[in-house]
Amino acid sequence: MARFGLRTEAAQGYAMISPPLIFTILLLAVPLIAILVLSFWTQNFMEFDRSFTLDNYREAVTDPIYGTLMGRSLWIAGAVTVVTVLLAFPIAYFVSFHVPQERKALWIFLITIPFWTSYLLRVFLWKVILGFNGVLNSSLQGIGIIEEPLTFLLYNANAVVITLAHAYAPFTILPIYVALEKIDRSLLEAARDLGESAWGTFRRVTLPLAMPGVIAATLIVFIPVIGDYVTPRLVGGPNGLMISNMIQTQFLRLNNAPMGAALAVSAMTIVGSMALLLVYLTRNIGRAPK
Repeated sequence: MARFGLRTEAAQGYAMISPPLIFTILLLAVPLIAILVLSFWTQNFMEFDRSFTLDNYREAVTDPIYGTLMGRSLWIAGAVTVVTVLLAFPIAYFVSFHVPQERKALWIFLITIPFWTSYLLRVFLWKVILGFNGVLNSSLQGIGIIEEPLTFLLYNANAVVITLAHAYAPFTILPIYVALEKIDRSLLEAARDLGESAWGTFRRVTLPLAMPGVIAATLIVFIPVIGDYVTPRLVGGPNGLMISNMIQTQFLRLNNAPMGAALAVSAMTIVGSMALLLVYLTRNIGRAPK
């Protein structure tokens, strides 16, 4: 009877998780497998040659334009991640340690307000702010700091970093805040009682315990930024385009889906490897003897 009961409970558990598991496989695994298979084909206008070939990957590795775009994409994603984490940590720290408990929900609510606005609208607003005759240039000219509008603010990698950093800021603040909230305050008090300074307590206790949130924020920002193609197209200009823009071009304009698939798989492989390496290094650092 006990075995029958366990089997029944196990069967009920499998029955409960089967719909979301099947849904996940259909929406995630199947498209990824299809992209992987497509990357080994070739295309001639509207016809696919299903013969196995590595020519797409050879071209992706040897053609300098793809290497340039991938390097620029990694640089922009890394810059956006560093900027958002450095700006988000003080905000999350302030909310967690200095805002009264009854007001924390209000602060979190205010942090999520940007989600109320369309992503495209926010990008266009930054275009207005950073433009040649935009808000920033007009303000700087009005107060006499500059005589002519600054031309390096828009249609380059700098504009992409600024826009994406603003767009992903809430995604960075929230996981860091959650990690800081989980820290046992008695550990901080114990460190201070043992003679540790405020900076020493932060460096030796607070920051290591908050690292899971920092790593989560890093991955949450870095991975999707690599795949963003809207922002580089609108504010990046020729010098701000990323590998995702080339993937879109291969699929929709050049009618070369296998090449676009090969670039997508290459980008996913590089980003996935970097993410796994980051997780591995942070775990080893956490386990290292002090």
